[in-house]
Amino acid sequence: MNEAVRKLDYETLWRGGEDLSVLTFNLNGETFAIEATVVQEILDLLPETHVPGSKPFVASVINFRGKVIPLADIRLAFGMEATETTIDSRIVVIELDLDDEATLIGIRTDKVYEVTTLAKAASEAPPSVGMRWRADYIDCLVKRGGEFIIVPNLQAIFSLQRDRTAPAGGPN
Repeated sequence: MNEAVRKLDYETLWRGGEDLSVLTFNLNGETFAIEATVVQEILDLLPETHVPGSKPFVASVINFRGKVIPLADIRLAFGMEATETTIDSRIVVIELDLDDEATLIGIRTDKVYEVTTLAKAASEAPPSVGMRWRADYIDCLVKRGGEFIIVPNLQAIFSLQRDRTAPAGGPN
């Protein structure tokens, strides 16, 4: 992704404001944050139904208020190891606009922390060199205290993962 497009994505995240309301959570010891406006609900773990032949990124579905929705493990998009669930594990249900359609998706987390505000002044676009993760999967990094909070680009992650799971050449 070129630098101009990444800067545009980064500026769009803040929508002209100086603060961003987010939900913070843990994945493999790293703190992540997603915009609070896309969060629909935080759930205790639910029974999952494995989907045969599916990719590990979205290997199962859950029943959310009578709707079947995919359950994603975004740590796999970041090249992290999948981990066993614990008593602190939660599912964060988000709504994303994918191909101009509101789509509900569950995200498996190790622990949900809080809804908080992040300051634009403490944020910066991810560096283009030296990252162990794909830079286009990260909207920005925000320094808070002695740690960095990663704000993932969920739109990029889910769009690319969906493109990878589409059948080659379309239906036969």
